[in-house]
Amino acid sequence: QVQLVESGGGLVQAGGSLRLSCAASRSIFRFNAMGWYRQAPGKQRELVARMDSGGSTNYADSVKGRSTISRDNTKNMVFLEMNSLKPEDTAVYYCAADCPTATLCGYWGRGTQVTVSS
Repeated sequence: QVQLVESGGGLVQAGGSLRLSCAASRSIFRFNAMGWYRQAPGKQRELVARMDSGGSTNYADSVKGRSTISRDNTKNMVFLEMNSLKPEDTAVYYCAADCPTATLCGYWGRGTQVTVSS
């Protein structure tokens, strides 16, 4: 078992930036992939960014070029930096671990709210 705790969400103006952090309760070194997902009101949860154990990344088209996922295996943490935020980025952002595919993860955090005002 592993617990994931997200932080760094909040209210930001359009065009601003945020850095989300995800702290894992134990080593993430062996996880095949970590990811960030988001769910906006009335919409399905969607992948934002994913990084596998080898460091390969993939991003949703909607955030590509504006977001960077990174992981620090020594600190058991995963980060998502988002720039040029748009109102449509407003959602609850979830950290996920042990994700063998982009749509399947073994562990989820409780989420952190990101609200982008226009």
